[in-house]
Amino acid sequence: MTNRAIVLCLLAACGSNAPAPAAPVEPPATPPPADRAVIVFVWDGLRPDGVTAADTPNLAKLRDAGVEFTDHHATYPTFTMMNGASFATGQFSEATGFYGNVLWQPAATGSDSAGKPVDFRQPVFSEDYGVLDGLKAPGKELLADTLFGAAQAAGMVTLAVGKSGAAYLMDTGRGGLVLDEKTAVPLGFARELQAAGVALPPTAPGAYGSGELVLGADNGNPVEFKPVPKLKDGVSTDPVDDHGSPYKGTHDYMMNAYLEHALPDKHPRLTVVWLRDPDTTEHQFGIGTANWHDAMRANDALLGKLLARLDALGVRDKTDLVVVSDHGHSNVSGPQDLFPLRAVGGGAVADIDPHGHSVSGMVRIADLLRRAGFAAFDGLGCTFVPVAMGIRKDGTPVYPTKTDGDGKLCGKEGQKYQAPPYKVPAELPPHALVVAVNGGSDYIYVPDHDPALIKQAVGFLQARAEVGAIFVDDRYGAIPGTLPLGAIRARNAAGKNPDIILSYDYDETAVVEGVRGTEMAGVLNGAGYRGMHGSFSPLDVHNELIAAGPDFRAGFKDPLPTGNVDVAPTIARILGLSLPHAHGRPLLEALVHGAAVDDYRVAPEVQRPQAPATGLTVHLPTDPDGKDVAPKLTTYSFELHTKALSYGKQRYTYFDFAKASRR
Repeated sequence: MTNRAIVLCLLAACGSNAPAPAAPVEPPATPPPADRAVIVFVWDGLRPDGVTAADTPNLAKLRDAGVEFTDHHATYPTFTMMNGASFATGQFSEATGFYGNVLWQPAATGSDSAGKPVDFRQPVFSEDYGVLDGLKAPGKELLADTLFGAAQAAGMVTLAVGKSGAAYLMDTGRGGLVLDEKTAVPLGFARELQAAGVALPPTAPGAYGSGELVLGADNGNPVEFKPVPKLKDGVSTDPVDDHGSPYKGTHDYMMNAYLEHALPDKHPRLTVVWLRDPDTTEHQFGIGTANWHDAMRANDALLGKLLARLDALGVRDKTDLVVVSDHGHSNVSGPQDLFPLRAVGGGAVADIDPHGHSVSGMVRIADLLRRAGFAAFDGLGCTFVPVAMGIRKDGTPVYPTKTDGDGKLCGKEGQKYQAPPYKVPAELPPHALVVAVNGGSDYIYVPDHDPALIKQAVGFLQARAEVGAIFVDDRYGAIPGTLPLGAIRARNAAGKNPDIILSYDYDETAVVEGVRGTEMAGVLNGAGYRGMHGSFSPLDVHNELIAAGPDFRAGFKDPLPTGNVDVAPTIARILGLSLPHAHGRPLLEALVHGAAVDDYRVAPEVQRPQAPATGLTVHLPTDPDGKDVAPKLTTYSFELHTKALSYGKQRYTYFDFAKASRR
């Protein structure tokens, strides 16, 4: 039995003779001091194994001094905006009704942050305040009470700073202060920043009426990203580039505005600071690369500046600091026996090299569905991803390169492409499927909710080796080889959920760039990313949570399962707020004068479909037309591994991973 299994067994009181524990009494909450403040510092895409003394000395020191949550969990699907919704509310998507990053809500209307009308007939990328405002048209983005709303109702100043969309999602009602990469609200706050000499994002005026917010001639673009180095094909990112994270300048700007102006001038009681690194650098270059290490070091330097500023202002001993990631991350790669790693040099992919770089892993599921005869649409134009769409062992591409000679197909004469556009038409044909491409998991919407079509589509997915676990709306009943969305708390009563959520397959033991863990992924935004998240891999699910401050225990490693849904209830308890509908729990065992670890009981659980799918012919990712098959594999099923935590009469579920098997 492993050490981890022993811990779980002890916590669960394993053994038939174990006495039933007495029901714990929750320690009473005490009113917080009037000057208590909480800062949530989100490092997007941070894996726990990325915290090292070499790259992140400040974070490692904070971890050792405060509380390290050793079994922390993201909300599945493990996307930024899905977990942003959990941070904002303490709830899963069954209650929030929010399924970003990319979702399909064709009834919405509005313009993006640049003032361009959004075609909501297509699946939309939600990391934009204009898109989020547009999604309010059919109803609120978040169909649940928020932590920021509770704090504002109690008279507290709140502040959200950082990554576009993610920071704004904390306070879409604009009841507090927001400065993200595309806007600053409210108007008075934006003008105060201008008066202090702080430039604003160029798209900030779009949040107001004409002429209300005017940028100065010298405003510039303080949030501009540096160009991402590419290979000679012009689209594939260069994994051996070592010029550093392209996003450091944006982070420096946001943190300077926060530390020098918003923090000392506005005295927020509740703050969320959300950095897009290491995630965006991981997407572009991969985990373990030189630029990833640079992104980690840059983030840690900003943490050092934050701690120093709290000291200088004399408020560090009055401030709880929570460092958390929204999800983990994996390198993108298909099975390496089919797609061996290759050297990269001189701006091009070279020979097979077991210590080289991935040349596979991206999947355009709408194209595969189309080839199988489905009327599938994903809202993407022509895609050209010559490396990440797969280079076989013999050096040939999975998708040959084509050229749009007259520009009528792709919109530009001479444009290269591998798959054509599949835009959602104004009127959908019967039996249509709409795919919202998200990355490590994709969503499929079935507008006519035809059970026969659902079963047919599921059977196709089960027969593609790229696809992992499959969850289907509960309305369709027990389909062999699937579990219902309710099993992952993703079925929304208001009907905003997709009909099918599929995780792509992964290999948590495979190594790329010296880092363990790979996955296949949907072609998010039509790009050939080298890193991805969103899947049900344990490396995407198990993310980082560290906390330190006057309300947290010192030098404590929390062995209990915890989750992103627990962050808001914990902060609410610290600040004396109420979140009565939260799915998560206050992390009492980590708080001073909280609960004892022995008061909790934990039991591992496994869910499986009622029956496997049988009679399949399994098609390999080396051929999009399905000509390459895996001999003797005819069945599909999967396991969903969870942990149940009990505290008194309360029971909480944490989702560890889901892994498909074909036999």
